Amino acid sequence: MWSKIIGVLIGVMGIIYIFFIPSDPVATKIVFKLIPMLLIILFAFLQPAGESRKYKPLILIGLTVCMLADGLIYWFIVGLITFLIGHIWYIFAFRQIQHNSLPKWAIVLLLAYGFAMVIWLSGTLWSQGDTVLAFAVIIYIAVILMMGWNAFQTANKFAIIGALLFIFSDSTLAINKFIVDIPFSDALIMISYYGAQFMFALSINYSATRKNLLK
Repeated sequence: MWSKIIGVLIGVMGIIYIFFIPSDPVATKIVFKLIPMLLIILFAFLQPAGESRKYKPLILIGLTVCMLADGLIYWFIVGLITFLIGHIWYIFAFRQIQHNSLPKWAIVLLLAYGFAMVIWLSGTLWSQGDTVLAFAVIIYIAVILMMGWNAFQTANKFAIIGALLFIFSDSTLAINKFIVDIPFSDALIMISYYGAQFMFALSINYSATRKNLLK
């Protein structure tokens, strides 16, 4: 019962933050941005542990680090590094429940994404003379690809959907910031981001049974 109530609150507070909270003052914006993440962490905490006792605490650490990154992203490099650390915790978590080798179509999808983003994003930054940020973006892309790679190997459909949503969110943010303005970018970024974190929280409860695995 409590999980359902918290799930509804996550959606409500996410909508309030995305569509109704103005950009200024920044402190208010940050507070309302963190509320859905706090609720997602609480939701994850209430989920019963699955087949690996290590999976749940690792996901909780990843969620907490990403929540910190939400506030720190206003200082972009600091936020980027913090999100990278969050992805590493998710990688550790996914490795606790790995079941399958990576499907060939997933290998092609992830590698094609990685090459395209490195050439497009890092190439653009490099051409603009921002070599440090170009290298930082390459490292970040490599880590988020590894996160997606490990998520697919779990065969846990919620972990996989969460990873894909996270990749979409980060890609939209990077393209909008460095390449071209994307219409409704803020909504696209945050809806997919909150969705990703909620899927990771849900994956805790569904890591136990083979019937919930993505074939």
